[in-house]
Amino acid sequence: MITSFMSLLYADEARFAEVFNLLESYIERRYEVQISISDVTDPFTGDLDGESIAIDYDQPGEDALFIMVHLFGHTVQWNTDSAARLIGTERTVSIEPAHLAELRAYEVKACRYSLQLMHDAGVTDLDQWLADFAACDWGYLLHYYQTGEKRPFRSFWRERMPLLEPLAIPQFQPVRWRSRNDGVVV
Repeated sequence: MITSFMSLLYADEARFAEVFNLLESYIERRYEVQISISDVTDPFTGDLDGESIAIDYDQPGEDALFIMVHLFGHTVQWNTDSAARLIGTERTVSIEPAHLAELRAYEVKACRYSLQLMHDAGVTDLDQWLADFAACDWGYLLHYYQTGEKRPFRSFWRERMPLLEPLAIPQFQPVRWRSRNDGVVV
């Protein structure tokens, strides 16, 4: 189902479902990262452990697509960069500007891998959607880390955010590290 009128700017329910199914199969086949739809512990909408990605069954198609590609980006990071894995599994987040800058770079890099994944699978019509969703995600996270308040996710939505640059996905072997549930909200 379309979660709001904003979705209509990018695609409809059928397109998000089509892309989700295409990328789910592509990720599992090409990268051997397992995708599941399951009950994910609140307050998370998805989870990762380095070799699998879980998406909460209660997510609308558009959100499920973002969660899957974004957590794929973090999966790449966890399997190729021990410093990134540490950022993703930290239990506390400092609101010091240097730490927030490091966290921002971590989030942007995951989204750049997400965009590369989409392009590699032939999805080139959702670049603006991904940029806008990624900016909303960062706005939500930044507000949460600075205030401790969890506002409605879509209240951070802005249209026509700067496009992301795809980032080549390095070779990696999925390894189970630990559940994101044990770390920060990413």
